[in-house]
Amino acid sequence: MLRVVVLGAAAGGGVPQWNCGCPVCRKARSDHPELRSTQASIAVSADGEHWFLVNASPDLRQQVTATPQLHPRAGQLRHSPIAGVILTNGEIDAVAGLLSMREGSPFTLYAHERVLAILKSNSIFNVLNEQNVKQRPIEVERAFEPALPNGKPSGIEVLPFAVPGKGAWYLEGKAHPAGGDGAGDTLGLRILDKRSGKYFFFLAACARVTDDLKSRLSGAALLFFDGTVWRDDELIVQGLGTKTGQNMGHISMSGNHGAIESLAGLDVGTKVFLHINNSNPALLRGSDERKAVEQAGWHIPADGTEINL
Repeated sequence: MLRVVVLGAAAGGGVPQWNCGCPVCRKARSDHPELRSTQASIAVSADGEHWFLVNASPDLRQQVTATPQLHPRAGQLRHSPIAGVILTNGEIDAVAGLLSMREGSPFTLYAHERVLAILKSNSIFNVLNEQNVKQRPIEVERAFEPALPNGKPSGIEVLPFAVPGKGAWYLEGKAHPAGGDGAGDTLGLRILDKRSGKYFFFLAACARVTDDLKSRLSGAALLFFDGTVWRDDELIVQGLGTKTGQNMGHISMSGNHGAIESLAGLDVGTKVFLHINNSNPALLRGSDERKAVEQAGWHIPADGTEINL
C-alpha cells in the first residue's frame, strides 16, 4: 500500500506569505487559521517506515515537526525515516529545504542532471556532505526504484516525464549551469506501488494540458496537479505582481484551457490541487471559486492530509 502525506499545499511563500496583506493572508493570520499552509511537498512510503520526499520546500523543518511519520525513531539519538528526496525542478520552493537536511543523516537525492547542475553550481549546497547525501541523476521516461538506506529496493517505482513549464525563475536571462534547451527543468512523476500496481501522479508545475498528458494521466488512482492561480492574470488584477500564471509556467484552475476544463471527465480516482498561491480565491471556503472547484470534483488539501492507495 502506498501512503502519501501532503506536507504542504501552498505555492512559493506559503499562506500567509510573510509580506502579503491580500485577503487570504489577512484571514490566515487572524480568524481563519485553517487557511495556513506551507510550501508544496509530499512524502510517500510503501512500507510506512521509510519515506521519500517529493521536493524539499523551504518549510521542511516545520513540516517534519508537524508530521509524526517523519519523526526520529524513539530511543535513537540520531535517526530519520526520510530515505530520499526526489526533485521535480530547481525552483527555490523545491530545493531550499535541502539546506535543513545538512545535519549528517544519510539520504539519497534524485534529480535530473539539469537540476543537479544548479545545485552543484551553488556552493551553499556543499553543506550536503557527499558521504551522507548521494546524488543520483534521473532521466526523462526512464523509471527507477529509489533504494532504502540498506540498499534494498523500496517497492516504489518512479517514472519522471517532461511537462510544459519553465526553468527556475532566478535563471531567467542567465546561462543555465547545464546548458542545453531546458528539457528536464520541469518534471512530472508517476509513482507506482510495485506490489499492488496502483499509482498516482505528481505535477506541481504545468503550463498547459496536452492530449499526450491527458492520455498519460488517465487511469490513475490519484492526481496532484498544479493549482497555483485561479485565473491567469490573478496577480496583476489584485495588484500583487506583474506576471501572469503562464509567465511563471503555471496553468490556471479556471477558464478556457484551464486545469478544471482541460481535465474534466478524465478517468482519475481523486484529483487534488497543490502548489496553490496565496492570491488564489479558491482557498476561501464558501467562495464561488471554491464551490466551482468542489463541484468539478477537485480537492484542496490541508497540510498533514494522508491518502492511502
